[in-house]
Amino acid sequence: MELRKPEGMSWAEFLRGYQDQYAEMVNNLQALCHGLASEAGWWKAKNGTDVRDLDPEFFGWWAGTKIALIHSEASEGLEGLRKGLPDDKLPEFPMFGVELQDGIIRSWDLAGGLGFNSGAMFVQKLLFNAQRADHRPENRAQAGGKAF
Repeated sequence: MELRKPEGMSWAEFLRGYQDQYAEMVNNLQALCHGLASEAGWWKAKNGTDVRDLDPEFFGWWAGTKIALIHSEASEGLEGLRKGLPDDKLPEFPMFGVELQDGIIRSWDLAGGLGFNSGAMFVQKLLFNAQRADHRPENRAQAGGKAF
């Protein structure tokens, strides 16, 4: 399925008209990712306690580990890109693409478990980035601009 915006309209203008629908889609995907991870036991300590009920310091270490795992998916994707590899579990797809999805799945699981409204944050961040001066090609091309 290809998303098409009306001719003569920017993507940001298009998004502004459908903010609530896109936020709801993201929140539904977040709920799915978190629900599947919860059912698989990823939010329980070995003794069966929900990790959110543990000592806040321990929970911080646990959440930091979750973030490190998100990083690891990006690193695995980079390795797949560097070597042009198919994914080892879904060989019909490139490893780079599958690992990007793993990072998204892990991110939305974590955000869902922490009760974030990822839909609203996602849409607002897209709209914010669309108006940032440092995201415009002419500003990136200037001396000291973001090369990538």
